[in-house]
Amino acid sequence: MNKSLNNPQLSFLPVTADEISSLGWEQPDIILVSGDAYIDHPSFGTAILGRIAESMGLKVAIIPQPNWRDDLRDFKKLGVPKYFFGVSAGSMDSMVNHYTALRRRRSDDAYTPGGRAGYRPDYASVVYTKILKDLYPEIPVVLGGVEASMRRFTHYDYWQDKVKPSALIESGADLLLYGMAEESWRQLLRLVIKGVPISSIHNLPQSAFLHPVEKHLTQVTGWIDKNIPSHEDCLANKKTFGDAFRIIEETSNSLDAPRLVQVYDKQKVVVNPPLLPAIESTVDQTWELPFTRLPHPKYAKKPPIPAYEMIKYSVNIHRGCFGGCSFCAINMHQGKFVQSRSEKSIIKELEQISQMPGFKGHITDLGGPSANMYKMEGVDKEICKHCKRPSCIFPNTCKNLNFDHNPLIRLYEKAEKVKGIKRITIGSGVRYDMLLGKTEEQEQRYGLKPYVQKLIRSHVSGRLKVAPEHTSPGVLRLMRKPDFSTFEQFHKLFRTICQKESLPFQLVPYFISGHPGTTEQDMKDLSVLLNRLGYQPEQVQEFTPTPMTLATTIYYSGYDPITGKKIFVARNDKDKRRQKEYFLKKKKKPRF
Repeated sequence: MNKSLNNPQLSFLPVTADEISSLGWEQPDIILVSGDAYIDHPSFGTAILGRIAESMGLKVAIIPQPNWRDDLRDFKKLGVPKYFFGVSAGSMDSMVNHYTALRRRRSDDAYTPGGRAGYRPDYASVVYTKILKDLYPEIPVVLGGVEASMRRFTHYDYWQDKVKPSALIESGADLLLYGMAEESWRQLLRLVIKGVPISSIHNLPQSAFLHPVEKHLTQVTGWIDKNIPSHEDCLANKKTFGDAFRIIEETSNSLDAPRLVQVYDKQKVVVNPPLLPAIESTVDQTWELPFTRLPHPKYAKKPPIPAYEMIKYSVNIHRGCFGGCSFCAINMHQGKFVQSRSEKSIIKELEQISQMPGFKGHITDLGGPSANMYKMEGVDKEICKHCKRPSCIFPNTCKNLNFDHNPLIRLYEKAEKVKGIKRITIGSGVRYDMLLGKTEEQEQRYGLKPYVQKLIRSHVSGRLKVAPEHTSPGVLRLMRKPDFSTFEQFHKLFRTICQKESLPFQLVPYFISGHPGTTEQDMKDLSVLLNRLGYQPEQVQEFTPTPMTLATTIYYSGYDPITGKKIFVARNDKDKRRQKEYFLKKKKKPRF
């Protein structure tokens, strides 16, 4: 086996028949198929699931980026697994990975050596599964990853401009694990080790399966079943499609979620409730696995993998986001309840990074979906249990939310003391709406001013990323984002600190064009306001309708499913281009 360059005692999971043979295996227990290159690092789901299975005594092999256009030898080269194939499109939805907001094919893929495109198919979860089912019809396939997770129900697909059924229906997979699925994965592995057939596993939390309509669905103690509009009803009526989304989003944000059932023709798509948020010690388990933290040696003579280069010296400190932005898939995949690692686990990873070959002392991020949500949660869990809000900070900060920034300040201070670390910068976006407009008592208790000062003085790489997204009050409400005046306050505070400390830093605001509800007049107003502030936006994202978000539901249906109100949507490419053009007009230089 190939040994890690970082630790000769650690080795990679096998990806070739020769590597399997060198281990003395007759066959793998599980074979994982992924649309990404194999990077043995805790930022990549395939590596995590492989290491978990290995830690439970199972023989795991990986087929990264198999060729689906030839004689399918890549799907055959490792033989047949004892238990099942696990399939993932990779770290991104393959269609988002492949196409721009105007449906133009991208020329790069960050999860492939050299950033080369063309190493995974469109709708990779479905394509890989169908191939495996054709080759090995008797071997179960378990779907996972963000693509399958966000397509677990009937969903609108922007690239085909149609409403499509669950990925389970399209692919023929036997089981689907959604969200951040480490614990449901562990439970699944315990069952298959005991000899339980995957076809009979119907009470596994955070999983989905197909069930014949005519057969009775066995009740599970403690679970309540809830029907959502059928696939056929969603096809027939756009408002009904919105009704289905509203129930799905509410369930995804609940600590007491029902089991959802959606009929498709003669089958039911059954989606079991999500697991409760993991406690700190459980979250830490993932980072305790023996990752080499490197790409597999098969890529040694190939160009660097951009996605790996980006995260190589960064550390994820939490999962989940309670922002609830309508265009974002995070709360529907990772959940709105933040799950944080312990300081001990984070410091240990920093110590590992400090020993990596080539590390020069710069940690490029201590963050997550948002930079400043570490260890934040509801004060009274009973209140959280009955809460249905998709966001804890919009339209206002929940009175039950503990948004204390002191643990984050302490973490930064301890991280700075790790031997070999010279500098730590924050690459994740900062939610400034939690830092401003609070009472004096909250500012003191939650360390808001000290956090802002420490962040700007010590942890900005030269540019600090924030995401006001727009300036129009109506658009911002649809986005579930704070009023633009909050950004203006933060802009002023940032400038004041930089001037006082003689820091040559820039604030980099992210904006979205073409979001549902945005008119051309809104874009004109945005252009004028940014010009007044002296900004020439560099980070401009055209709205892309990705599966299973509120904004996508509005884009497809033309209605807000929460209020039932009709919403303007810029649907044709000409209108989308006109909106983005307002970002590209020459502005004054920022006043720093």
